[in-house]
Amino acid sequence: MKKYIVSTSIAAVLLLFNSCATNPVTGKRDIVLMSEEQEIALGAQSDPAVLAQFGLYEDKALQQFIQQKGQAMAAVSHRPELKYDFKVVDSPVINAFALPGGYVYFTRGIMAHFNNEAQFAGVLGHEIGHITARHSVQQQSKATLAQVGLIGAMVISPEIAQLGDVASQGLGLLFLKFGRDDERESDELGVEYSTKIGYDADEMADFFLTLQRQQAGSGQAIPDFLSTHPNPGDRYTKVHELAAAWKKKENLTNAKVARNDYLKRIDGLVYGEDPRQGFVENSVFYHPELKFRFPVPSGWGYQNTPQVFQMAPKDGSAMMNLMLVPGETLEAAAQALMQGFNLQPVESKSTTVNGLPALAIVADQQPQQQAQQQQQQQVIRTLTYLIRYGNNNYSLMGITTADNFDNYFQTFSSTMQSFAELKEADKLNRKPERIRIVTVPQTATLSQILQNNNIKQDRLEEFAILNGMELTDRVEKGTMVKVVSH
Repeated sequence: MKKYIVSTSIAAVLLLFNSCATNPVTGKRDIVLMSEEQEIALGAQSDPAVLAQFGLYEDKALQQFIQQKGQAMAAVSHRPELKYDFKVVDSPVINAFALPGGYVYFTRGIMAHFNNEAQFAGVLGHEIGHITARHSVQQQSKATLAQVGLIGAMVISPEIAQLGDVASQGLGLLFLKFGRDDERESDELGVEYSTKIGYDADEMADFFLTLQRQQAGSGQAIPDFLSTHPNPGDRYTKVHELAAAWKKKENLTNAKVARNDYLKRIDGLVYGEDPRQGFVENSVFYHPELKFRFPVPSGWGYQNTPQVFQMAPKDGSAMMNLMLVPGETLEAAAQALMQGFNLQPVESKSTTVNGLPALAIVADQQPQQQAQQQQQQQVIRTLTYLIRYGNNNYSLMGITTADNFDNYFQTFSSTMQSFAELKEADKLNRKPERIRIVTVPQTATLSQILQNNNIKQDRLEEFAILNGMELTDRVEKGTMVKVVSH
């Protein structure tokens, strides 16, 4: 027994030694449990899941812009040999994130809130910094990744989440919480990289203030690169100090800000939720392009992505989702759905939902044998209505434990039986808000300018934050500002 313990200890030490790698940024040895080849492969495998979850924003000029600036910055980074890929994804949430191996994503929401190229470049450098310093790899080596959460901050049991999240593979990487040291290091790298391609890194610190104001005003979640730092004031000061030092080091006397160039670039950008992809109003989900509607249960939260619409009560004890299922017939779609989620039908019947042919199926998912051995897990029971509408099969699936099923059956079934064709003209013709860049005709306060451009009183602070200004700021004639129109 003692000999076995000694042998095992030696093997563990050898494994630890072999798992060390030189950090490209610090030059020090890090403990990482994957090679660079594995890191690159992980990013490449996860990229399709990211695009499935968020969708690619359809603006060729904006995609070319982020690629061009990203590649220029990658070339001066500590890992220029990686094959980087930069994308703007179609999400209103204000965020930017990176996957191992060179994949960087900015939401259209964060693109809307930058007010010049230098702010954009600072955050771009920050995200590249997470990749060059291998922060994601280090974090994954410290702990097993959890699957992506379903409904924001809601807590949903892993068994239920397994059925609800159809694009989870690799997306846990997006939710890694980097430590303060990692964020501080990425701030430093963001300053370094953006300065090296000629931008004024002071602007990155100013953008942190925009994010703080936005979060305080709306209560929405903020990106990890802001939220993980305990003292934003210290961080703001530190970035300014770093920017001054790097300007001196690079002898950069005419650092670029490029405010007007950037604002022109985002003129027409979709702002906020895009109703064409579906929207919730007065507890009803409407989808103008696919022309259907159904209610959201009272008090339930929801999340809409290109792939799935999900709803759940706040306690996370159940959930419902809507998705498309391939199949020439409802029966073929039902078979694919049952197999895909490893469900065993308990009962099923043919029916109609507001004149549309449908199948109603109760089915169970038994815990896997391995899970049963590790801990006692409950049987998951589902109610699914498969509805044929147009040329599509719509699956509305309610998911909870077998013990809770009777409590949720009425909520599930009444929601599903309310699925119907969307006919209201005002919903079918709903258009998204888009950012419009206007030039101030005469000097005035920002508040006056916004009101003159039909921004309502209750949204003035929102647009002050969007412009990185205060409502009382005097804006000079000829200055460009952001407003919105349909």
